[in-house]
Amino acid sequence: MAEPAACPAFQLGRPRYEQGSFLGRLRHVLDIIDPRTLFVSEKRLEECVKLLEDYKHGDLPPGVSDLQLWEAQKIKQAIIHPDTGEKIFMPFRMSGYVPFGTPIVIGLLLPNQTLVSTIIWQWLNQSHNACVNFANRNATKPTPTSKFLQGYAGAVGSAVSIAVGLNVLIQKANKLSPATRMIIQRLVPFPAVASANICNVGLMRHNELSEGIDVLDNKGNVVGSSKIAARHAITETAFTRVVLPMPIFVLPPIIMSYLERLRFLQSNRRLLLPVHGLVCLVTFGLSLPVAISLFPQMSQIEVSCLEPEIAMATDCKVLTYNKGL
Repeated sequence: MAEPAACPAFQLGRPRYEQGSFLGRLRHVLDIIDPRTLFVSEKRLEECVKLLEDYKHGDLPPGVSDLQLWEAQKIKQAIIHPDTGEKIFMPFRMSGYVPFGTPIVIGLLLPNQTLVSTIIWQWLNQSHNACVNFANRNATKPTPTSKFLQGYAGAVGSAVSIAVGLNVLIQKANKLSPATRMIIQRLVPFPAVASANICNVGLMRHNELSEGIDVLDNKGNVVGSSKIAARHAITETAFTRVVLPMPIFVLPPIIMSYLERLRFLQSNRRLLLPVHGLVCLVTFGLSLPVAISLFPQMSQIEVSCLEPEIAMATDCKVLTYNKGL
């Protein structure tokens, strides 16, 4: 039986969907963050890795379809880091970002936060982000543990400082009505998280700026190590980390401020937290693929934009690098 026309011929290491368009990148990211891959067994993972190795060496068993190969590659990419070849710890995989991150988002957006609760939730959020950034970084160059700790401390410090500072300012704003103050207070997590995310990515991956990251030719061979490519990778990643929390921390407070006025929820206050959680989960689940799809993970850069020694080492016009997620 012929395979569906929608399934393209398999290409090892290449995305199933065209990465030149936002829609293609979105479909690719939806594969990467598919939470079903969290439940893949060790045996199934080994089967996928072996199938891809067989394809690579031309020993593919008869009857294996392109769809099976794409599925095998999807599972491998969701679980195994492309640079280290090691399994990523489940809570820090991109497929686990929404399931494991949603409870933290709910906590950040709870109304009537105290100073202690604000600090705890910001600390938990940046701890999770730091681990996700580290687990999905470009790992072609080793990163010292000290750099990780510096980035972690900087991200937590900036997030807590901004969140606490803004809350103090709001509390002192006597001219604001209680309702306005509550809405603004609920929006505080966004500037705190967005600025901390930039700090988090910059500090966690600062080593890439000094060491550079590998750039590859069209055959996948390493041409050299580029600091310019590293700067592009970190800038693109930082931008996605600002776009990502925007709808997550802005829309739920606005939506909840309307839902809380409904007579049904006013008479069933115990449902407020589950509804709040559902709103956060849906918003988070929609925002993550959109933000990551802004740039392809395997980004391209013209050789003329890179260091002279790299330009002299290849005949290719365009090179590829792993941006990280």
